[in-house]
Amino acid sequence: MNTAELTPAGEMTAEDLGSMHLIGIGGVGMAGLARLLLTRGVPVSGSELREWPALAALRALGGTVHMAHEPSNLDGVDTVVYSTAIPQDHVEMVEARRRGLRVLHRSEALAAAMTDRQTIAVAGTHGKTTTTSIMTVILQHAGKDPSFVIGGEMSAAGSNGHHGTGPHFVAEADEHDRTFLIYRPHVAIITNIEGDHLNNWGDLETLKAGFLEFGGLADGFVVTCADGPGTDELIAGLKAQGKTVYTYGESAGADLRIFDITSSVSGVRYRAELHGQPLGEFKLALPGTHMGLNSAATVLTALKLGIDQSLVTEALASFPGVRRRFERKGIAAGVRVYDEYAYHPTSVKAALRTLREVAGDGRLLVVFQPYRVYRTRDLEADLADGLAVADEVICMEVFGPGETRGPGEGGRALTAAIALPDERKVFVPDWEDVPAEVVRRSRPGDVVVTMGAPPISLMGDELLGALTEADRRPDLAG
Repeated sequence: MNTAELTPAGEMTAEDLGSMHLIGIGGVGMAGLARLLLTRGVPVSGSELREWPALAALRALGGTVHMAHEPSNLDGVDTVVYSTAIPQDHVEMVEARRRGLRVLHRSEALAAAMTDRQTIAVAGTHGKTTTTSIMTVILQHAGKDPSFVIGGEMSAAGSNGHHGTGPHFVAEADEHDRTFLIYRPHVAIITNIEGDHLNNWGDLETLKAGFLEFGGLADGFVVTCADGPGTDELIAGLKAQGKTVYTYGESAGADLRIFDITSSVSGVRYRAELHGQPLGEFKLALPGTHMGLNSAATVLTALKLGIDQSLVTEALASFPGVRRRFERKGIAAGVRVYDEYAYHPTSVKAALRTLREVAGDGRLLVVFQPYRVYRTRDLEADLADGLAVADEVICMEVFGPGETRGPGEGGRALTAAIALPDERKVFVPDWEDVPAEVVRRSRPGDVVVTMGAPPISLMGDELLGALTEADRRPDLAG
């Protein structure tokens, strides 16, 4: 996407946009923006084809949701908002242009809402959603009442967007379509840089240059991981621009150095020191060293913003987690079912290693739905390596709206690439066939995790129902 054609933050406000219509309002990114606008008092409507979980809450907040894409949905609308996933020939896009309505990319609408706020924008190949959520909870705990838009729902609040009364605006800044370059953050957090979305960036060096440009937009300071992939060049490049850069991580040279990290089923804890001065212990009720690193980014940012350390420590300990990030859906027939958004190979491997600890003496079964044809193709070998951490893998067909699979691409090819015996992996392309396969393969004590593309998040309840029914009628498991 050519971001030079988009309106950056600071040039208009959300109120300037009038009554807004969001195409695909149920998707997690659009739903978060809709919640923010509705709690700000902006009239919002949207269209969808599927009854996503977020829609009931949007209706309760006063939003209008049309369960079809129709030209008439734009009656009374001033601004139409679309995401990168919406094609330009979409019926409502065509109608909006015919009527001469203002048409904005989601990032432009979000940038408008950031105007006159002190924005903390969180970017990185993975870890963005959890880091954004923890940062939001810290500011809330400190009484700052931030505005926020997150690419996932915080478990306790059930929310991924809100208009606050405080000066801060916390936002997840997605690099995949380059639109994070229209934000104008006070603080830029960059968790890591690894190869992804190269269909838009071309190569890793261009992607790194994009993150450098994003960090250079911060008018306050930049926070990044001292031991994260790809950040050495970023740190040097930003310092050469005269930017203030603070680092966190296990590296000896990190400004916020964390050590004595321990992870268990109950969560992760670590000790930390800032510029050589001990800070004591921090705890997070989510397991995994990677979760510790995500939280360290927010600890460093909060302290540099002048938030009292005791409030930061309390906020971390109370953090409820994020839906679709190590989310326990329930237990049925002695099988524990989790949902996890991880898609990038590094995140997949980290999440599955943590879930293997949770499984204990049981086995770890993964139901994986690849997300986007180009990503599955470009990352196939590393994805297969990550999935091989599991004991058994059920791989579905790629979820890639609007994409065409070429020969040898997709879920079947990914399944073949996983280094597990044939009897421990299977390609099940259709959604309706997955619950029976899970029932057939699982046994008491196992952990089953649904992982990957957004639609698979709806499968957890179906799996629990199928397992419960199989436990009641053992003949169904045969």
